[in-house]
Amino acid sequence: MQLLKFIEHTGEITSFLLKTLLVTLSKPPKVKHILKYMEEIGVNASLLIILTGFFTGGVLVVETYPTFHKFNAEYLIGALVSLSLSRELSPVLVALLVTARSGSAIAANIGTMRITEQIDALEVMAVNPFRYLIAPRLVAATVTLPALTILSYIAGVIGGYFTAVYLYGVNDYMYWEKLKDFTETKDILGGLYKASFFGGTLSIITAYFGYITRGGAEGVGRSTTTAVVVASVLILIFDYFLTALIY
Repeated sequence: MQLLKFIEHTGEITSFLLKTLLVTLSKPPKVKHILKYMEEIGVNASLLIILTGFFTGGVLVVETYPTFHKFNAEYLIGALVSLSLSRELSPVLVALLVTARSGSAIAANIGTMRITEQIDALEVMAVNPFRYLIAPRLVAATVTLPALTILSYIAGVIGGYFTAVYLYGVNDYMYWEKLKDFTETKDILGGLYKASFFGGTLSIITAYFGYITRGGAEGVGRSTTTAVVVASVLILIFDYFLTALIY
């Protein structure tokens, strides 16, 4: 039974994605709608992303400094923080945070519109719900997550710098020099590619589960929970394959 449900949802999500892409390419959503969701997903989450990124960089130093110190390799702390954040931690943490914060809102919003028959009303008025509700969110998330990832990376590097230099006495010049020496353009771009893919994933998954909501207010809660869990798990699964592919 669970396997059948999995196959059914996989097919429906694929169809849902193709419909959204077709609408996005053939008749793009209005710019004002895209900007509205970019503000909701990106701008309003920026403080949370900066705070999380800063302390993530600090925790990396706290966890790894004792080991590096044993081998007199403290000067490599900057490179470690930069590579860990750019390749892995920033895109994944940003995607998970946005899924929890904005993805749940997407599922709840669309789910509420479904059970209150607002989506049916849009169809009666000849308004394509995919163009009006789904496509702007897909574009906004795909564009916004790389920007949030850059923000997280910068905050994390600064957090790592303060922890390494002022808490452990690492040479600040060596911190920045080794960071620059070991961090390549492909490390940064790889993280941004991941973030963009994660943005598309979380927006489609959460919108899909909101769109198929049934069963009143209880159904909205169930759809929202399912959407966040499925999107989060898929982000972690896709992260493995994208890492193997890119790096």
